[in-house]
Amino acid sequence: MKWMKRILSVVAIGLLLLSSASSLVNVFAQAEGLAFTAGTYRGEAEGFGGTVEAEVTVSEGAIDDIVVMGDGETPDIGGAAMAQIAEAVVNSQSLAVDTVSGATVSSEAILSAIEQALVEAGGDVDYLKDPANASQVEVAEQADIDADVVIVGAGGAGLAAAVEAAEAGKHVIVLEQLTVVGGNTNRATGGMNASETSVQEELGIEDSNETFYNDTFEGGHELNDPELLTTMVEHSAEALEWINSLGANLNDVSFSGGATNARIHKPEDGSAVGPIIVNALSERLEELGVEVLLEAKVTAINQDDAGVITGVTAQKKDANEFVVNAPAVVLATGGFGANPEMIKEYDATKAQFETSNHPGADGSGIAMAQAVGADVYQMEYIQTHPTTQPGTGKLYTEGVRGDGAILVNKEGLRFIDELETRDVVSEAILEQTDSQAYLVVSQDIVDGNKSLQGYIDQGDATTGETVEALAEALEIDPQTLKETVENYTSYVQNEEDTEFGRENMSSDLATGPYYAIPVTPAIHHTMGGLKINPETEVLDTNGEVIPGLYAAGEVAGGIHGGNRIGGNAVLDIIVFGRIAGQNAAAFAGDDTSASAVDEASEVSEEAESTEAAEEAESNADSAEESAGVSRKVSEEISEETSEEVSEEAA
Repeated sequence: MKWMKRILSVVAIGLLLLSSASSLVNVFAQAEGLAFTAGTYRGEAEGFGGTVEAEVTVSEGAIDDIVVMGDGETPDIGGAAMAQIAEAVVNSQSLAVDTVSGATVSSEAILSAIEQALVEAGGDVDYLKDPANASQVEVAEQADIDADVVIVGAGGAGLAAAVEAAEAGKHVIVLEQLTVVGGNTNRATGGMNASETSVQEELGIEDSNETFYNDTFEGGHELNDPELLTTMVEHSAEALEWINSLGANLNDVSFSGGATNARIHKPEDGSAVGPIIVNALSERLEELGVEVLLEAKVTAINQDDAGVITGVTAQKKDANEFVVNAPAVVLATGGFGANPEMIKEYDATKAQFETSNHPGADGSGIAMAQAVGADVYQMEYIQTHPTTQPGTGKLYTEGVRGDGAILVNKEGLRFIDELETRDVVSEAILEQTDSQAYLVVSQDIVDGNKSLQGYIDQGDATTGETVEALAEALEIDPQTLKETVENYTSYVQNEEDTEFGRENMSSDLATGPYYAIPVTPAIHHTMGGLKINPETEVLDTNGEVIPGLYAAGEVAGGIHGGNRIGGNAVLDIIVFGRIAGQNAAAFAGDDTSASAVDEASEVSEEAESTEAAEEAESNADSAEESAGVSRKVSEEISEETSEEVSEEAA
């Protein structure tokens, strides 16, 4: 895979000012306060995934080049921030640049490292941080676009939908309001639930769709929409095979809270699942030539006088408003977990909680759909994740508990079966002193979980060679914590937790060193959203389909009921993202397949060789065939839905 073959920890930005370089440098040199000692200087700061280093080259009157490096920074979040901030600093000749939405910690570290380097170069920091001194960079206007399918949101569901629609031969445009793709999927750390999979079979794990359905229905307080739930469960194995075929390689399986059997599929080295899935989908879209417009915030879904969906209106950052004309719109804008006002509106008891969500989870897609008559469902069900960093909402994967961690309070005592559902564990933590607890793990758990090792490397954990040493570092009574761990070790060895009934106990915590990470609940997922059917068509307040409007991912409600089981969100975005993309392409059908044919024909007319002309003709034929394929997909899904209506799920 292209991304995986790249050196993810290094992003080198060589911003060479070509033909106009000398004149630009002269202009910069004339600016009062923009003066340096020529040379190359270095600075560093702590980012989200580790140390970020900046190598800055300056002449006497200009910032000429910046190279940013960062071990542990993901390519889609930290890597994107490196490239964008370095380019912005060089273009504006200023430190007064915006941080990258969704990558605030990485952005601030990059700017801090660049600032250190510029100080070493003799730069005037006050001058460089003053926005009034920044050079103005001209932003090109965005023209209106004609497409077959427009995807709103470039998280996991949007990317999956875009892949399917593009593979059906449609002209697809993806609009993302942030500066990076991935959305909340970038923050998904645990894995992807699926039942009756080939991976489970190879590992000797017995599981069934029926058990998966029952676990999810019970975990959702029996409030899940049965049709949506069945669709998700019945398509889970297929979804896993599909994402693995794109290079995700989720070939390890473990337990997660609320699961009867091991069914959460994850990378074998314990890496966070989200960035891997985003990379796999992004690479496929690159191969398909799908255009993704970043910093393009959709502000309205458009309809004609008859109420027919005609596309969307969007605003490009620092530029103009533009329209994407398309008969099919897929909303994949996520939930509203980062919108305090909406949280307060639907559950005031959670209004003061931190959030694990990225800033784009603002509920805007829900509001836009309501403006064209869409109904909403179960908006009052808002989930907290039990293990996030106090004060920041940084998420710690549920896989840590699945791999054997225990939870203790500030008195050194266990207080819950750690693998209960998220709502139950969250409520239990909130009842403890300061509404906090500690994830306690031993070295063997760390060795098998790359994400956990990352938390330790980032300074999130307290360490002790022995349980007593750990307790002293945490200011907990050593004898109490020692007894707690010894009791748990005996439960594992005797295969029975007589205190809390935990069934999956994969580590006995018998050998140090030991680590503890403080945790508290934060808003994590909004189960409510737009009302959809199993074909992902958005329904209006009368229960009727809004033709041409689809929704997938956290923007849709009803799939998870009153509480989401860990690992189901990743499955949700893949299953329903794919269905939305397939059905949006099928809806575009004959009306827009002609545009693809015309486009291919134009290429043929412009071709300068017989080979190019033949290839263009082939593209036209493929476009005609793809329309038929799309219709067939739609018919097959409709037939399956009617035959298995009791088994459809989300």
